Amino acid sequence: MANTYHLYLRPNDEVVRSLGGLHGFSGFNGSFLTDSGGFQAFSLGGKPRENGIEFRSHIDGSTHFFTPKKVLDIQYNLNSDIMMILDDLIRLHAEQKRIADSIKRTIAWAHESLEYHATRRESHLSNNIFAIIQGGVDLEARKICTFSGYRMQRSGI
Repeated sequence: MANTYHLYLRPNDEVVRSLGGLHGFSGFNGSFLTDSGGFQAFSLGGKPRENGIEFRSHIDGSTHFFTPKKVLDIQYNLNSDIMMILDDLIRLHAEQKRIADSIKRTIAWAHESLEYHATRRESHLSNNIFAIIQGGVDLEARKICTFSGYRMQRSGI
């Protein structure tokens, strides 16, 4: 497993790409999974917006913005085998409105990610993307998020 957030900041994803992606960078020939970096952005006080998450670097305080497409582009540079798409992470015991907003945003970002990945698929045949289920500890909210993802898959999106 490799961390998208940390590799984006240092040494940066372009450097890793120039060294042959994660496999060349590390010398490991097995499969790599990369997270979206959303957890780190969230844990550092990132602010979710409709189209992404704004956060400050823990290294130098600079401001950055992760969008569903940017996160995939970083992971394409890393040449990850299993890429997690950006989701709107919430605290476990969030208020219902925040849970609903998170699910709505996470599903919208999943749609955007799948559509973007489909346009890039020909040049990235070995990269696979996976979504994350949101809803905190609310079982019904998690079912809604899960079922929405299932419908996306069944409709071919």
